Amino acid sequence: MITENRVGAGGTIGTELAAKAKPDGYTILMGSSTELAVNPNLYTRLAYNTVRDFEPLVLVAYTPLLVVVHPSLPVKSIKELAAFAKARPGQLSFASTGNGSTLHFAGEMFKRAAGVDMLHVPHTSVHPLTSVMSGQVELMFASMPSAIGLVTAGKLRALAVTSSKRFGTAPELPTVIEAGYPRAEIVIWNAAMAPAGTPREVLAKLGSEILDILKLPAVKQAFDKLGMELIPGDAEQLRTYLKSELAKFANIVKETGIRID
Repeated sequence: MITENRVGAGGTIGTELAAKAKPDGYTILMGSSTELAVNPNLYTRLAYNTVRDFEPLVLVAYTPLLVVVHPSLPVKSIKELAAFAKARPGQLSFASTGNGSTLHFAGEMFKRAAGVDMLHVPHTSVHPLTSVMSGQVELMFASMPSAIGLVTAGKLRALAVTSSKRFGTAPELPTVIEAGYPRAEIVIWNAAMAPAGTPREVLAKLGSEILDILKLPAVKQAFDKLGMELIPGDAEQLRTYLKSELAKFANIVKETGIRID
């Protein structure tokens, strides 16, 4: 197996190449929620269509976001954060990796769920966690792998995870749903996809083999180190989940007006 990383344009470059690859089973896409569910709703012009150009193979894994704040902020829970922000409309700011990123969406979802007004501060050249650690920005909805070490070191305070259930590597942290904000639930997930037109028997073989690989203890250990939890799902489970995620982000885009041309 050869891994070919094609980065750029929020993942659209590599995803487009996979969509146009020969549908013979020798090229598959390891995509994420960004390329497969967010971008189709975010970009007014996109060179691929998730539903039309791909066949679902396997739902692989997910990681939640961590709601992290600067240690000086006098809040110890997500409810306290909501109350603090509500009493100071427009005064708190949250960092992200850029307009239209999953981290941006997470902040907007929390704003809607909690009924608060916060300023979005997108970052491009400097990592947003740097701004939160320095106190220039008060909080961030950060990826688990990038933030958990800083939380352990005391450089950031974690308030909650954005998944629907508590996360294995940080079971002490409550979820946003437990805190009363189900509309703030969002995770970054990964899935294997094949180009549309790939023969049925090839799809079945690939799906079966990938699911078997995900059962290996060494694979689980590798994902654990990345701060990700395996959620193996077959093609039909992925198809259903993808449909719900596309609808979810379509609604968020409609309500927030976030767009990238």
